[in-house]
Amino acid sequence: MSENSDGIRLESEVVLEEARKQAGLSDFGPGDFHDALDVLLRTYEAHHTSEKGRKKAYRRVIGLLATRLRVQEALCKFPEIKERPIERPVVLTGLPRSGTSALFNLLGTDPAARALLLWETQFPDPMEGLPSGAPDPRRNAIEAYYKKARETNPEFTKVHFASADTPEECVLLHAYSLGGVHIGTEPLFEPYRSWYPKQDLHDLYDYYRTLLQMLDWQRPGDRWLLKTPAHMWAIDCLIDTFPDVSIVWSHRDPRVCMASMCSMTHLLMDGQVEMSKEELGPLVMDFYATSLERGLAVRDRSNPARFIDVRHDDFVTDSMGVVEGIYDHFDLPLTRAAREAFEGHVAMNQKDRHGQHEYQLDDWGLTNEDVISRFGLYIERFEINL
Repeated sequence: MSENSDGIRLESEVVLEEARKQAGLSDFGPGDFHDALDVLLRTYEAHHTSEKGRKKAYRRVIGLLATRLRVQEALCKFPEIKERPIERPVVLTGLPRSGTSALFNLLGTDPAARALLLWETQFPDPMEGLPSGAPDPRRNAIEAYYKKARETNPEFTKVHFASADTPEECVLLHAYSLGGVHIGTEPLFEPYRSWYPKQDLHDLYDYYRTLLQMLDWQRPGDRWLLKTPAHMWAIDCLIDTFPDVSIVWSHRDPRVCMASMCSMTHLLMDGQVEMSKEELGPLVMDFYATSLERGLAVRDRSNPARFIDVRHDDFVTDSMGVVEGIYDHFDLPLTRAAREAFEGHVAMNQKDRHGQHEYQLDDWGLTNEDVISRFGLYIERFEINL
C-alpha cells in the first residue's frame, strides 16, 4: 500500500508497531489475526478515501490492536480470568432494526441480567492499578464522548441512542479479533466482502468468550445478556462456544428493516466512504439476507428448544407478554424485582422518545418487490405481516 498525501500508511507492520508503542507491550495473544488485519486494511485503503475516513480507520485499528495487547497482559497477570464460567447466556439476534435493541434494553433491567454495556465494549481490559470495586474513570470518558456525539449528530441518535451505560451489541467485542462484522460497513466492500463469509469464526468466538470472562471477572453478574444480528453468521460457533446458550430471534417486515438499516449504515459511513444511496441499498440487503439464510440453515439442524421467536409487532403491543413468553420458554425466574423493573422501563421508554427516524425504501435503490423477492422464504416461514 502506498502512503497517501495525509501521511497515513494503512499497512499491517505500521499499525502493529504503533499499537505496541501506544500500549508499551508486545504480546498480542494467541490466534492468527494477521490475515484479517491485512484484508481489513486493504478494504479501508480502497474505500476510506477521505482524510477523515483514513484517519478514523487508522485510529480504530490501532485502538483494537492496543486493546488486544492490554488484554493479553491482564490474562498473563490474572490467569484465573480464563477459569470463569459463562453459563446459560441469553443471546438476542435477528435482522437489524427488528426490535432487538428495544427488547435488549428492556431485558437488561432485570437485576439478574448481566448486560454488556457500551463503555465495556470500548474498554474490556481491566485498568491497571484500579482497586477492586472502584469505579472505572474510563466510563466517564466514554459518556462524555457520546454526550457530545448526541449533540453533534442528533439524526443518528434517533436511529440508535447510545450512552456509556446502555446495553450494546457484542459485535463490538468481536472486532478485537479483527475478523468480525466490525461496525457493519466493512463487510459491504471488497476485499473484505468476499473474504468474510468464507471464514471459520470459532477462533473469534473463543476470543469473545475470553473477553466476557474478563468483564465478568471485573464486574460479575448472574446471567449474561447479549445481542447482535451478527450472530446469525455463526450460530454454530455460538452454540459450540456456549453449549447452554438460549437464543431469542426477532422478526419484522424486512422492508422496514432494510430501509432503516440502509439509513443507519449511511450515517455510519458519513464523511468516511463515498457511495451513492442507490449503490448502498443492494449491498446492505444482500449482506443481511445472506446472514439470515446462513443463520436459519444452522438453526434447522440445531435443537429447536434453544430458540424462541419474537415478533416486533407483538413486542410493540404487549411487551410484558413477550418477556413472559421468553422467561417461560427458557425457564428463567421472573422475580418480583424483575417484573417491577420491566414495567417501570416500559412506562418510561415510549417509542420515538429520542425523535422519529424517517426513511423510505426507494431512497436506497430498492423496491418493495426487491425485498419481498429476496426475503420471500423468510416472510413465508415466519408469516411476517406485510
